Amino acid sequence: MGPYLLIDNSNSFTKFTVSAEDQLGPVSSLPTRGLSADALRSLVSDWTFGSVVVCSVVPQTAALLVQTFAHLPLLQVSSSIDLGIGIDYPAPESIGADRLANAVAALALFKTPAVVVDFGTALTFDILSRERNYVGGVIAPGLEAMTNYLHERTALLPKITLLEPPSVIGKSTEHAMLAGAVYGYRGLVREILAEIRRTLPGAAEDLRVVATGGYAELIAAGLPEISSVHPALTLEGLRLIAKRHFN
Repeated sequence: MGPYLLIDNSNSFTKFTVSAEDQLGPVSSLPTRGLSADALRSLVSDWTFGSVVVCSVVPQTAALLVQTFAHLPLLQVSSSIDLGIGIDYPAPESIGADRLANAVAALALFKTPAVVVDFGTALTFDILSRERNYVGGVIAPGLEAMTNYLHERTALLPKITLLEPPSVIGKSTEHAMLAGAVYGYRGLVREILAEIRRTLPGAAEDLRVVATGGYAELIAAGLPEISSVHPALTLEGLRLIAKRHFN
């Protein structure tokens, strides 16, 4: 039933690609806010696909996606379907679909134990044990959410574009905010990874850390703890899930 339409519906943007069994196609995206059936149909009007996989963390939009593509074989990612990974977690139904897709991709692409760090609207860490099980994670505020909060809650601090600061010592308000955001965020990520390495059995000797999401490249540039950056990791997970269910 391929090719597959893969949809990664997150809080800020929704990504779409048509995937073959072993390769992702070009990725398109639309802002999640204001997504409509007309916009969806217009986007995919010239695309050819036989089945759909939806990964959503926005229930209202998920309902729209399911309704729009209900005429095709459609799979929603959740812990209740066969993902090909073990889940050692007290309430698996509470794990975000995107985090499950990331875990599926990481398990296929990297050795375990492993951590996926997703720099999205929220910052998430998802942990795979040496036994190849999803065992839990960490959730922290996203980088853009933190910097936007400063702008929105203070009278004199501007909205900034996130990029590498010239140095840790800011010579303007904008540069000082960049230093706080980027260096501070790297410190947050480094400390969480250090605690995971100390806590997860087998991780002290050999832990793979893969980063994905909008600010992965920016933050990973100063963090040797991150083994690799994989911008399309969630979609790769959806491709693997589609291949598992529709072949």
